[in-house]
Amino acid sequence: MTLKLGCIADDYTGASDLANTLTRVGLRTVQTIGVPSDDLKLPEVDAVVVSLKSRSIEASQAVARSREADRWLRGRGARHVLFKICSTFDSTDAGNIGPVMDALRADSGDAIVLVTPAFPETGRTVYQGNLFVGAVPLNESPLKDHPLNPMHDANLVRVLARQSRTKIGLVDLATVTQGPDAVRARLAQLVSQDVGAAIIDAVFDADLTTIGAAALDHRVSVGASGIGLGLARALVASGRVTSEAADAAAMARVGGPAACLAGSCSQATLGQIANAEKIMPVLHLDPERVVQGPDEARLALGWATDRLADGPVLIASSATPDEVQALQARHGREVAGHAIEQAMADIAEGLVQGGVKRLVVAGGETSGAVVDRLKIPGFLVGAEIAAGVPVLRTVGMQAGDMLLALKSGNFGGPQFFADALRLMR
Repeated sequence: MTLKLGCIADDYTGASDLANTLTRVGLRTVQTIGVPSDDLKLPEVDAVVVSLKSRSIEASQAVARSREADRWLRGRGARHVLFKICSTFDSTDAGNIGPVMDALRADSGDAIVLVTPAFPETGRTVYQGNLFVGAVPLNESPLKDHPLNPMHDANLVRVLARQSRTKIGLVDLATVTQGPDAVRARLAQLVSQDVGAAIIDAVFDADLTTIGAAALDHRVSVGASGIGLGLARALVASGRVTSEAADAAAMARVGGPAACLAGSCSQATLGQIANAEKIMPVLHLDPERVVQGPDEARLALGWATDRLADGPVLIASSATPDEVQALQARHGREVAGHAIEQAMADIAEGLVQGGVKRLVVAGGETSGAVVDRLKIPGFLVGAEIAAGVPVLRTVGMQAGDMLLALKSGNFGGPQFFADALRLMR
């Protein structure tokens, strides 16, 4: 295997989003769960997205895992590695974006790293270094209220400077609109000023093409799937990949029972759950009982088992931001979050043992817990359900092939669960 592009994602749903984006451009892409073992047989592909669950762990652990993934990708020929982060730049002042970026930059020898979470087609833009969600700055949007990594500052130059050991600069939109050579000149200017990383503006889809061409000159970049789109376009334009269609094997029918799990507390997911209640049985877990012990998950699994023969079901641990904050106040953020993730993983494991072959999961932390529990080594990337959310077919799973959809909380339209099940046959 000689990779054209290596990617390290800091959560599983973000990895699926990126893998979907690369596949759309024409790169043959596999998403792995963690750094692959030597005995995992992967097909010949252009890009591998190594999924880590490192967004909310201690920074030194995130650095160690990311460096291990980087070594694996470089060992398979990847000259450029993208560190894929959330399009809302979810990260506390302690990290983990800055520390991982610093480590990967040091290992690569790059003088400067381009950084942007922009992805205009999903409403994420960056202007003068400030991240916007639609028409409002991130800190004025509902997306600021992530339960683990709340974002209350839209100025990414400031945010990254609080995390990184290097000076942070800006490549503004006026420079980006002049094309890749202007971006290169600006980066050279910043390097002369001892700047080691630069937030780069992107407001229009064409800006991503410019950014990708400039970023490909370097060995590392940092950003959301938008910069991945730009890198993929640059690879296709350079002739290094042939823009082949995604492997049809990823969409082969598996049949069997289907179920949905929702752990995200985003407004988008809460609306999607409400719509799902019109077409399938939905069980809302009691978060307080989940924290108290395994009985709530056990009862939920029994509830689902009684209904699966009649069609898909949905089990939700999702709650409003106020309810989440109250639960965290009573039990602590880490205790509450871990208990809910493990309950959802328990339910997923029981569902699969009971014959479920198609599983839709909403929420990044929930998806990570579920995939880890199921011990899935990797996925082939299939058709797109919604922007950033593909159908995934398992690779190397002992229990046989499954289809999954792993959705970041804010992704997908109002009828997402119905849309996913319609494609997952």
